[in-house]
Amino acid sequence: MDINTKRKILAILKVIQRNNKPMGSAAISRCLGEWGIDLQERMVRNYLSLADEAGLTINLGRRGRIITKTGQQELEIGVAIDKVGFVATRVDELTYRMNFDENTLTGTIILNVSVLPQDSFHQALGEIIQAVKAKLGMGQFLRIFEPGETVQEMLIQPGQIAVGTICSVTLNGVLLRNGITMVSRFGGLLEMNEGIPLRFSQIINYDGSTLDPIETFIKGKMTSVHQAALTGTGIIGASFREIPTVTLEATQKILTKLENIGLGSVLMAGKPNQPLLDIPVGHGRVGIIVAGGLNPLAAVEEMGIITQNRAMHNICDFKKMQTIAEIQQKYL
Repeated sequence: MDINTKRKILAILKVIQRNNKPMGSAAISRCLGEWGIDLQERMVRNYLSLADEAGLTINLGRRGRIITKTGQQELEIGVAIDKVGFVATRVDELTYRMNFDENTLTGTIILNVSVLPQDSFHQALGEIIQAVKAKLGMGQFLRIFEPGETVQEMLIQPGQIAVGTICSVTLNGVLLRNGITMVSRFGGLLEMNEGIPLRFSQIINYDGSTLDPIETFIKGKMTSVHQAALTGTGIIGASFREIPTVTLEATQKILTKLENIGLGSVLMAGKPNQPLLDIPVGHGRVGIIVAGGLNPLAAVEEMGIITQNRAMHNICDFKKMQTIAEIQQKYL
């Protein structure tokens, strides 16, 4: 199978996966068109036949195709070179799409979605709330998705529950709406000592990565967010970002406003043209360290509860988010 054919089949598999139901060639062609991929129904049928032969899909007749376990695995692997830089591209895409207004508390934010076993939910929620209260995530808001609910075409199955946390890239979007461009350079493991950032021990550049760095660190069991939430000392996920020096004063005012409304995530800001935690910045730039939005789920994973985390999963109306107090009252 040549590389172009494989790319087309992977795009088709992605459509079927996102819709989470059997799909025919006409529906797949329409979805691909919405993604900017011009693939007519007849060609989709040809690629589906190849996918059937390769064991990537199953033909259910008039109901359409479903993706197989092999197809899921192929989609996860994908074409590696096509995925390099995917994280940086996704950051830019969602930054421009969201439109949250910090003055009216209306508009959309960027949501991470994490799926976990429903029977472990109460223990997990305790860990999540502890990390959120310690200000190790992005703000003080969550969203809970129960079995049967759908999140961006992802159906929450019986025996599962999903937790939505605000992605820290939301900060990029808020600043952009105010005319300030924030550049996300890398995600890493940040050592904390008594609540103060000490140093980055591991880093992954966004523009050379096929996976979100914090997701990778969580699954590698490289964090100690639980300990950091309790004592202030531990290893958490964080990102390093830069803003233009000329926007520093305006940025500080916006960060203060976000902190006051429960959307704080900045752990440390540097000085113009000066390294921050030994990380150099460009001329005319200021370094900023931001807590990872998935840190609360890292604490859950540290307790032995298996999570499936999708950073930067989708755009969400902020009004659908709930405060920690509301979540506690309903679930604990």
